Amino acid sequence: MSVQLDLEREIQTRAEAMTRLTDAVTRVVVGQRTMVERLLIGLLCNGHVLLEGVPGLAKTLTVSTLAGAIDGSFARIQFTPDLLPADLVGTLIYRPDTGQFATRRGPIFANIVLADEINRAPAKVQSALLQAMQERQVTIGETTHRLDDPFLVLATQNPIEQEGTYPLPEAQVDRFMLKVIVEYPTREEELEIVNRMAASAPDLAGQPVLTLDALRAARATVDRVYVDEKIKRYVVEVVHATRRPGEVDDQLPRLIEFGASPRASIALTMCARAHAFLQGRGFVTPSDVKHIGLDVLRHRVLVSYEAEAEGIDSSWVVRRIFDRVPIP
Repeated sequence: MSVQLDLEREIQTRAEAMTRLTDAVTRVVVGQRTMVERLLIGLLCNGHVLLEGVPGLAKTLTVSTLAGAIDGSFARIQFTPDLLPADLVGTLIYRPDTGQFATRRGPIFANIVLADEINRAPAKVQSALLQAMQERQVTIGETTHRLDDPFLVLATQNPIEQEGTYPLPEAQVDRFMLKVIVEYPTREEELEIVNRMAASAPDLAGQPVLTLDALRAARATVDRVYVDEKIKRYVVEVVHATRRPGEVDDQLPRLIEFGASPRASIALTMCARAHAFLQGRGFVTPSDVKHIGLDVLRHRVLVSYEAEAEGIDSSWVVRRIFDRVPIP
């Protein structure tokens, strides 16, 4: 019991730092509480986050504001069709004075990397980013370089129906721990946006409120959040249902082409821990799993052509699975 009480007190202390971080972001960004929470969960789980929404919904502003509130390095990469892998990871430059090649590191060498409009870049750039996201290292010439710790890619993309966008490769999409769909603000939120931003030079400045050491300490605390065996089995059953949907619903098999990999079970467990931490608890409940499950699974479930013809997307399928899998 004393161990649990010590954990609860530690969570309260660490969670206060995350609250200050949230407040620093919301002083600039109006609304979008879900997006901010998912970004915090990505930070706590050391997982990359993909934000999808139409232009103008403060995706870039939110990420840059969050990065500015953390006392670490930050780089923004604007993805374009003519971007080259060397523009991302760096290259070798010949120096005539020494007769040797020197390494020039690219913007990927930062704690937080904003990959803006990631789905406008060609496949070879996506491949270079894939190595960095998965292995947290890049190869320049014949030398492999470790990336900074922590290293997170917070990417934004426009819906693929937008002009000049391309679907991300499935292998890369799976590397994102979370995919968040950014919605339009409410009327009240939009009125506040107008009041706050309708100026030629709105005040967006802020000061760092969270150190990298504090972030690492919070991550260590999240790893200690208790996950009961029944919760783990619940996570596995949900992910397993994306592969064998007929076991939970007779209508789902024709709608799913491919289900989620074991990486989804790992991500869902970690994110449920982080959500419980943000709620000030030292244990995970089924509601934590359901709360974060859609953002963990929606990009890992590939729907069939039949589903697309009926206007059914992966988010609908994941919600259906959560409705059908019994809660422990």
